[in-house]
Amino acid sequence: MRKIQMVDLGGQYKGIKEQVNSAIATIMETSAFINGPEVRSFQKELEDYLGVKHVIPCANGTDALQIAMMGLGLKPGDEVITADFTFAATVEVIALLQLTPVLVDVDMDSFNINIEAVEKAITPKTKAIVPVHLFGQCANMDAIMQLAEKHNLFVIEDNAQAIGADYIFDDGRKQKAGTIGHVGATSFFPSKNLGAYGDGGAIFTNDDELAHTLRGIVNHGMYERYHHDVVGVNSRLDSIQAAVLRAKLPKLDGYCDRRRAAARSYNQAFKGQPNIVTPQTVKCEKEICDDCSCHVFHQYTLRITNGKRDELVKHLAENDIPCGVYYPIPLHRQKAYADERYNEADFTVTNQLVKEVISLPMHTELDDEQINFITKTVLEFVNG
Repeated sequence: MRKIQMVDLGGQYKGIKEQVNSAIATIMETSAFINGPEVRSFQKELEDYLGVKHVIPCANGTDALQIAMMGLGLKPGDEVITADFTFAATVEVIALLQLTPVLVDVDMDSFNINIEAVEKAITPKTKAIVPVHLFGQCANMDAIMQLAEKHNLFVIEDNAQAIGADYIFDDGRKQKAGTIGHVGATSFFPSKNLGAYGDGGAIFTNDDELAHTLRGIVNHGMYERYHHDVVGVNSRLDSIQAAVLRAKLPKLDGYCDRRRAAARSYNQAFKGQPNIVTPQTVKCEKEICDDCSCHVFHQYTLRITNGKRDELVKHLAENDIPCGVYYPIPLHRQKAYADERYNEADFTVTNQLVKEVISLPMHTELDDEQINFITKTVLEFVNG
């Protein structure tokens, strides 16, 4: 059996090696390292894939979120509502811009932001909602967009973990994750479903005026060289990363299909286990859809409900099986973001999830032998 990895980028590289190597060689020969033809081509191809008017590439996913908020003109003291159960980058950029983060609880079934908690948190100072499409599945965008319209709020989609996913509206329409709100942000960190071989990110919008503002912000506020029209930053996707992403983009749907296939195999193996809660595609009312891409499984995350999650982590490590706990500490308990406004009673789901979640290896190169060994090892511990 091949060595089990949390993410097997080396194995994936073999399928695109010739295209990637050729593109990088061309970049080296032309020395078009920044804002070169590869970046412009990738931008257009991603716009076509997502069905969005504007893609603005940038240096990483955290920058993408920050620049999106800068482009919307949010001011210090404005409140921005987001999920307590996610990676810190989402709240980090809110704090960096001297906005006021407002953390709320999530849903138990999807791990995504809880709509009732969002509505309860809205005040006259609220200016934006940041739903995080966690682990590869969209938050409830029907309800979020309705709340935003009712209260005149911006919606900034954190799509770092769900690129390629479809959101299915209540009326049956489908739209790509990250393109539904006023602006979306994604990461091309290597382990993402669409990952570069270094850092990278992008911002999405259908708003022409906002797109113009964002393009200036990513380039020191310049539209014309040495003319700084807005306060900007230096955040650019380099040509080598764009070349890698161009090679992967046509394969993204296939990559996501393989992740879903692995997730189905996991779910089948764990079916009926009383101490294991497997992920499901909540919008379609199925465990995992077989006819749409509403979940792209950036992570395959179980809940271990018998209080022995940490012991399972050790057991897997003893058997050379990597795993991850995403995330072990709620944001509202992190030293950097603690606030006396928060009441533990408002975070009952998040406080339970951080004790139960465990993510198993999930990537495009998983084979049946590896999945069988992983599931067998998990079941031996849970049933032992």
